[in-house]
Amino acid sequence: MAQDKKMVQDITSMDVDFAQWYTDIVKKAELIEYTSVKGCMVIRPYGYAIWENIQKILDGMFKETGHENVCMPMFIPESLLNKEKDHVEGFAPEVAWVTMGGNEKLEERLCVRPTSETLFCEHFANVVHSYRDLPKLYNQWVSVVRWEKTTRPFLRSREFLWQEGHTLHATPEEAQAETEQMLNIYAKFCEEELAMPVVKGRKTESDKFAGAVATYAIEALMHDGKALQAGTSHYFGDGFARAFDIQFTDKDNKKVYPHQTSWGMTTRLIGAIIMTHGDNNGLVLPPAVAPTQIVIIPVAQHKEGVLEKAAELRDRLKKAGFRVKLDDSNNSAGWKFSEYEMKGVPLRLEIGPRDIEANQCVLAKRYNGEKITVSLDELEAAAAKAMTEIRDGMYAKALENRANRTHVCTTVDEIKACIAENGDGFIEAMWCGEEECEDKVKELTGVGSRCIPLVQKHHSDVCVCCGKPAKHMVLWAVAY
Repeated sequence: MAQDKKMVQDITSMDVDFAQWYTDIVKKAELIEYTSVKGCMVIRPYGYAIWENIQKILDGMFKETGHENVCMPMFIPESLLNKEKDHVEGFAPEVAWVTMGGNEKLEERLCVRPTSETLFCEHFANVVHSYRDLPKLYNQWVSVVRWEKTTRPFLRSREFLWQEGHTLHATPEEAQAETEQMLNIYAKFCEEELAMPVVKGRKTESDKFAGAVATYAIEALMHDGKALQAGTSHYFGDGFARAFDIQFTDKDNKKVYPHQTSWGMTTRLIGAIIMTHGDNNGLVLPPAVAPTQIVIIPVAQHKEGVLEKAAELRDRLKKAGFRVKLDDSNNSAGWKFSEYEMKGVPLRLEIGPRDIEANQCVLAKRYNGEKITVSLDELEAAAAKAMTEIRDGMYAKALENRANRTHVCTTVDEIKACIAENGDGFIEAMWCGEEECEDKVKELTGVGSRCIPLVQKHHSDVCVCCGKPAKHMVLWAVAY
């Protein structure tokens, strides 16, 4: 048994060193492997399977709302990138450049895409001519490169996978509605599929996307009390359209500029899942995105009929639509329990000779360890019920963590005292709207503005920093 538990014992406790706990999990659960290029990682099959499930669900949600997938080039000419001043200045520090093609120096540097607004704008200018061509509702699934100085698997890497939506609309009202719709889709996905509570809000002017009129985001709180931006949706107005001379003829036969949006989610969602739900035994995966939803562990599998019954149950559960694995290896049952706890499989099914005789099996829920005995005649229904209970239980647990780590403060001194007493978490505090106060709060307390929540609360009449009349309640936190 000591050998069976070795894998679990090798995980650093999250209470001792949360960063090392995270690194231990991504390595030992076989999600990633490091490479010879700093900040670039191999996403291993188990990690990529999580991403595939995220992608499948999100892609379906996008297509239900009329979006189509496209694929833009990886390279952006420097002259094209420079067409939108604010945009290029915002991304310049993170851009990787290609200067050679084979043995020849390129006449113009090529940027390895950090994002694709400029490429979509060039395309839109070529294909949009009339109001009949609108709206354009595009999305792409690609990798992008941002030359981050400090990297961590999934959370910040120099190359990462994402989806980026880019849409073009005839009116600002349509574009704004699209921006809000995609924010709501992201929030729905995180809460219903990832069991991860989020706060929807608008970024402050200093924190919005380079070139955007307004940026909206969903903010999640990790187990250690740090915030993580889980998705963003941007309203561009007609700024990019003017910079790239995208015009169309409207219904009155006048040349006008369209209005634009973009929105994206990345593989950092895998990091968010780990840090929202994981524990000292490893991953805890939401059923919707778990590569294996049910693992079947035969007990005393050497005895007659055990493996045959386990295989029968596997086939039944697969037919019912579950992602199922039967581990019929020669490893001990204890080793298998530890292995699949580490992998975060939502539900474990145990079946042995006594269970077969009693026409039953044992189901164990990963997120809380609860075990239930169910009749084999009702297995499919019991498994489906357990999946719902697991998702709901995980969400409730994460919501409780957020509630326990969310505090109201009315002065900078209160923020300092709150952090000293409670550690990191969400701080709700009023703000006057001045960037100077926003910066000063971060300088004095270490917490930065995360968003202006769409659902506002009124905690005070005055700004937490300067004492002047407050305009908004802001969510503040230390962030990944």
